[in-house]
Amino acid sequence: MIDISRQLTSGHPTWPGDPPFVVEPMAQIAGGDSVNTAQLHASTHTGTHVDAPWHYDDAGLRLEELGLEAYVGRCLVVTARGPLVGLEVLDGLPQGLPPRVLLHTGQPARWETFPEDFAALDPALIHELYRRGVQLIGTDSPSVDPLTSKTLDAHAACRETGILILEGLNLSHVPDGEYDLMCLPLPLSRVDGAPARAVLFPAGSLPEPPPVGG
Repeated sequence: MIDISRQLTSGHPTWPGDPPFVVEPMAQIAGGDSVNTAQLHASTHTGTHVDAPWHYDDAGLRLEELGLEAYVGRCLVVTARGPLVGLEVLDGLPQGLPPRVLLHTGQPARWETFPEDFAALDPALIHELYRRGVQLIGTDSPSVDPLTSKTLDAHAACRETGILILEGLNLSHVPDGEYDLMCLPLPLSRVDGAPARAVLFPAGSLPEPPPVGG
């Protein structure tokens, strides 16, 4: 089992303008309480997280309306370098791909500050991945679009194809190749996304769920 989630500690860098991530101690055994508890303050797009379509499409599905099928099963980890990851990343890959592709763009395991200069995705790549059978795109970048984008062209390509988005992965310790992915977002209701715990298993460890919508 390989954990590809970013560890969340107070002060974890967040998207500019988002609230800071804070873990605030509440009850404390050392202070005379019977248990230890804490309170979380976080954006729905903190660290490793999924985007529900409603995040970039006001008519799109919210998180609780999505099944888990796209987030569990065979995936392919591929090294992809930016600043804009395009069709060249597919050189040498077969026409038929696993339903999930995770792009390792070179982000480090830990963000000391928010990575404003990161690799985004070319919409043409998203459309070609869809043509090759991909249902989910993951990236170690904090977004599939550049930080300053106002048109969100990569998100729009995901909307057009129905591909789901997983962002903020930690792939720094993962060799390219096929694995089985299990990514479970928090089961929040009426939201545009959620932090997730994502892990990889050896290929063939998990049964492949039915296709999204199948």
